[in-house]
Amino acid sequence: MRILTDIRPLPGYCLSCVFSDGTRKIADITPYLTKEAFRPLKDPQVFSSALHNGGYYVEWKNYEVDLSADTLWHIAVTA
Repeated sequence: MRILTDIRPLPGYCLSCVFSDGTRKIADITPYLTKEAFRPLKDPQVFSSALHNGGYYVEWKNYEVDLSADTLWHIAVTA
């Protein structure tokens, strides 16, 4: 199981992810924005300000939206 040590929002609905093994990747979550649960994240302010690193996941607490570290690992490209 992957662990996120750092996660930061980037323009264009991307996340800069750093994993416990030191790997840095960029995850584009644009494809998820069509899903009902992720729709609040279409607001750039919500996307960037409500982000929380839970280690094994990233979540947007007030919106009950999350993605696992493993999911981010698989959808992201090496930075």
